[in-house]
Amino acid sequence: MHKPNYYARIEAPEMRDYGVYLRCDRLLACQKPLAEMVNADELQFQIVHQVEELWMKLITYTLVDVIDFLERQNTHRIVTLMGRVHRLMRMMTAQLDLLETMSPKEYQEIRLQLGNGSGQESPGFKLLLRMPPDLWRAFKASYLDGRGLTVEDVYDGGYDHGDSYVVAEALIEFDELFQKFRANHLQLIHRSIGLGSKSLKGRPVELLEAGARHRFFPELWDIRCAMTDRWGIEYGTVRAPISHPETKAG
Repeated sequence: MHKPNYYARIEAPEMRDYGVYLRCDRLLACQKPLAEMVNADELQFQIVHQVEELWMKLITYTLVDVIDFLERQNTHRIVTLMGRVHRLMRMMTAQLDLLETMSPKEYQEIRLQLGNGSGQESPGFKLLLRMPPDLWRAFKASYLDGRGLTVEDVYDGGYDHGDSYVVAEALIEFDELFQKFRANHLQLIHRSIGLGSKSLKGRPVELLEAGARHRFFPELWDIRCAMTDRWGIEYGTVRAPISHPETKAG
């Protein structure tokens, strides 16, 4: 029975308008030729990481617009675009799970093809790390200083669930999702090549762990601690139990 040569069709797809518009010939040529793959999982490895770079490109492109809308105080556009960024971050994190279908040996074989490279050199990741300070400066100028507000006003003393609060929450959700992506990546490394490997000499793992503890917008995280301390002043006071109001403390 004749079997069609699917590999040939994968590497030389039929091109019509749709494929021409998306430049599929160039896109599908961005991976190593199938005959040169070190194992059957290398194609997956390359595609997952290439797609991550594309999503990070889109996130960066979107955040540039967000900075512009922050300066204009266009809250509706900010919230819409940050919602897009949040969805992209969730997709990036979920996609990492594909790499857990590889055995440790297959991962090691592919890792040898990277030379001295590692995910820490990702151009999209490094560019994204540079953007939060500009986001914060634009937010602070437009939604805090420009309105005579502090973070404490927005979250507690003058809380009204207004524009400043909504935008601040959009920023902190991006921060949270980015750190979840980092944490998931750390667990992937743990599962694939181990965190205690002598050959790693600790350095990549130290960078990953330090990154997972990093916060883009510390002021927005610290206000939670400050509020808990202020609101919790009475935590040490013996109070009547709410389950049995008739029972008095003391």
